[in-house]
Amino acid sequence: MQSNSKDIKSVLKRDAFEYPVMESFYTIQGEGKFQGHAAYFIRLGGCDVGCHWCDVKESWPIDTHPIKTVAELVQEASQFLGRIVVITGGEPLMHNLNPLTEALQEAGFRTHIETSGVGKQITGVWDWVCFSPKKFKEPNPGIFSLVDELKVVIFHPSDIAWSQTWTDKLPSESLWLMQPEWSKQADMNPLIVDFVKENPRWQISVQTHKFLQIP
Repeated sequence: MQSNSKDIKSVLKRDAFEYPVMESFYTIQGEGKFQGHAAYFIRLGGCDVGCHWCDVKESWPIDTHPIKTVAELVQEASQFLGRIVVITGGEPLMHNLNPLTEALQEAGFRTHIETSGVGKQITGVWDWVCFSPKKFKEPNPGIFSLVDELKVVIFHPSDIAWSQTWTDKLPSESLWLMQPEWSKQADMNPLIVDFVKENPRWQISVQTHKFLQIP
């Protein structure tokens, strides 16, 4: 009885853990390995990376977003049929993601993260890790062994060579994806296509949700 009481208190404490949430919504994953799958996105507030081409700069402040508990987030996600939850940002690793991912997995969800890997600690229990490194800040090396998918956004031709500096740090079975930055795709697409034809270990990731105008 005493042990069970401690377990209940631990779960209650976990479910009361709070996060700043810019937005959360049910949609179709538009990028990477799980492109085309129904997924519930949780976009956490807070980012100190500062990509100038970021299309969600309103997520950068950490203290201007509604606060939600783990219990609230799991309840909201559970209203939908899809069983993939993607935690993104901002930079989600600014937060301790252990409470949220543990509760989501207990509720039957796959937990995916999209991250630059920048964070003092690598937290969370993950079914899929999408690592998207940025030139502006070095990632925590602790992310490397966890990476399922490397996704490099190609904004400038030099990014193609830079993307190759990461591959020998990652698990051999990881996916290597190049994705043109949306506003630069007309210029970058031909370069990426030529590169992948010569380096077929790489694949192209396309932001299909933008072409299909899916929120």
